[in-house]
Amino acid sequence: MSEILFLAHRIPFPPDRGDKIRSFSIVKRLSELARVHVAAFADDAADAGHEGELRKALGSGLASTYIEIRRRSKVVSLAAGLAGGRSASMAAFSSAGMRRHVSTLLDRTDIGGIFAFSGQMGQYVTGKPGKRRFVMDFVDVDSAKFESYAADARAPLRWLYWREAAQLAKEEARIARRSDLSLFVSEAEAALFRARTGLGPERVQALENGVDLAYFDPAATFASLTRADDAPLIVFTGQMDYAPNIQAVTDFAHDVLPSIRASAPQTRFAIVGRNAGPAVAALGGLSGVEVVGAVPDTRPWLAAANVVVAPLRIARGIQNKVLEAMAMGRPVVASNAAFEGIDAVPGLELTVADGADATASAVLALLRDRSLAERMGRAARARMCHHYAWDRQLAALGGLMLA
Repeated sequence: MSEILFLAHRIPFPPDRGDKIRSFSIVKRLSELARVHVAAFADDAADAGHEGELRKALGSGLASTYIEIRRRSKVVSLAAGLAGGRSASMAAFSSAGMRRHVSTLLDRTDIGGIFAFSGQMGQYVTGKPGKRRFVMDFVDVDSAKFESYAADARAPLRWLYWREAAQLAKEEARIARRSDLSLFVSEAEAALFRARTGLGPERVQALENGVDLAYFDPAATFASLTRADDAPLIVFTGQMDYAPNIQAVTDFAHDVLPSIRASAPQTRFAIVGRNAGPAVAALGGLSGVEVVGAVPDTRPWLAAANVVVAPLRIARGIQNKVLEAMAMGRPVVASNAAFEGIDAVPGLELTVADGADATASAVLALLRDRSLAERMGRAARARMCHHYAWDRQLAALGGLMLA
């Protein structure tokens, strides 16, 4: 096929966090089908500095890159959204420079397909793309996420979240009606969006996440975690400036861990992930809690964990943290929100529990019964190998772009 324009709200490299894992896997696959022009934002100069590595990773499949550092603050984005009658999420990624670049690229190159990653990038595909096929990967129904935030917040944040949810839902629907196909990370998200917009399954489909099974493999070569003792270890991994992750570890440290330590006093809870702010750092003052922060490789922590937890109250789509832990052969205790969209058997391949008491009981059961934990870990790895290899998940991508 002719060339592809790939738009992303964050430079798709390195694949070390949820959105970048998916965006890089997709753009890598697209670059094997046709030459790809990448136009993306970067969070800061350090993030933009990965452009050279992205070029190297895509090799001859890359036609061009345009990386723009996003400089709008949350306050400015909110003000722009309020003033313009649009969502703050969309305003945060509004850029005259990106708009000019996309327009020039479409005018001067032989682009036959546009793949936009994350709803904020749909604003750069205006009108009907005509002969160019437009695939919009929303990943999650972001408007539903803001509804969850609103239900859990107090005024005035509650009003702001409800407004954002309503405005974002309108803009998601408008973008979906312009696109040829809208993708979501799970069938549950796709079904929700179809119900909200009235669009049929020919226009709204699921393209699930995968996991790098060669990298997240308990038999792979990686550094071992050196620990002073063999006390039971519970691990949470994730981006620690993300509100649902902050809420999850805070609730677990305050409401769940004390019950576990009442029965297993030496148990430790490790919070592993970059950008831990003051609220997360403060948890390190609690008995049994270790705020590890950023690590170059999460595998040593996952491999050392007796149990990996994902106790999120708010979650959309598929949680990569759960897939990675399962691929590493670890027993996982996940909330229903974190489990949604994952093709696995509760009780066999992972444990699903909600609420402090149920979560504590589920973790303790795995800490007490090592053979149960080992069986669950083996079954988890087998499930990942059977269903979640990236090659399998992205096998349909070429057809989706060419349809």
